[in-house]
Amino acid sequence: MPKAIRIHQPGGPEVLRWEDVEIGDPGPDQVRIRHGAVGLNYIDVYHRTGLYPLPSLPWTLGMEGAGRIEAVGEGVTEFKVGDRVAYASPPVGAYAEVRLMPADRVVALPDAIDDQTAAAMMLQGMTAQYLLRRTYRVQAGDTILLHAAAGGVGLIASQWARHLGAIVIGTVGSDEKAELARAHGCHHVIVYSRENFTERVREITNGQGVAAVYDSVGQATFMGSLDCLRRLGMMVSFGNASGPVQAFDPGILAAKGSLFLTRPSLMAYTAERADLAASASELFEVVLKGAVKIEVRQTYPLAETAQAHRDLEARKTTGSTVLLP
Repeated sequence: MPKAIRIHQPGGPEVLRWEDVEIGDPGPDQVRIRHGAVGLNYIDVYHRTGLYPLPSLPWTLGMEGAGRIEAVGEGVTEFKVGDRVAYASPPVGAYAEVRLMPADRVVALPDAIDDQTAAAMMLQGMTAQYLLRRTYRVQAGDTILLHAAAGGVGLIASQWARHLGAIVIGTVGSDEKAELARAHGCHHVIVYSRENFTERVREITNGQGVAAVYDSVGQATFMGSLDCLRRLGMMVSFGNASGPVQAFDPGILAAKGSLFLTRPSLMAYTAERADLAASASELFEVVLKGAVKIEVRQTYPLAETAQAHRDLEARKTTGSTVLLP
């Protein structure tokens, strides 16, 4: 019987259990995937803690995986048994050796992209795609600020933004992460533990501010990020690693230069099959031509996911992390 990581109640990493699960045959419009690799993402922590509640408990965590189709349900015409596929989409349940997925939520993998690379890039890479190409469409010559530049999304987005011709300012928590961010496209790196990032951004931009801030940190950086923006700049708040942003008067946006604010999610940007396919295709394109390099910087056995969560929350990880069934 296949195994999976499940939770029976919200909580810390200790609630993650390695258990036998019953999978069964795919239903109509479903495929059954045997995973070669599973992605680790901060949204998994939000599901584990209950910040983003799951439909019911017990439940298998995980939003991203790659592997091979071993069965197809009635009505599935785009895929066949043996096809290599990947996904980064609900329903939650990737922390498993085998799982069922709606066929319209998976995409075919190019032969040149292996399972570990795919599991390291789908959610973070498609997040970078919608942030840079759709939420605020980065143009050559733009200056942008990217928080957590040495994280999984950060390393991909900084390379991609530089490829687009942007000037990339990244924030990180240590000198080691600063080196990593520079090596992956950041023109300027701010170590926020000893530098005031708002002041440094103003210095770097000669007081003009940046066109867009991409902020996955949340509470700790939100107000300072607003002060980094140029007039009519775009504040993109797409994560809460330091906690949810507290309520504020939207009049602040007017006072600071008629700023724009959005709180996007990958799931909204890929809700339609055509958008999902286009996002994955653009990601595959920049990876296959070498403009964006995907590095699996940590791997853990799937059975040891609790330790992976501890390390992720302690900010001991950099870039992409993959769980191996």
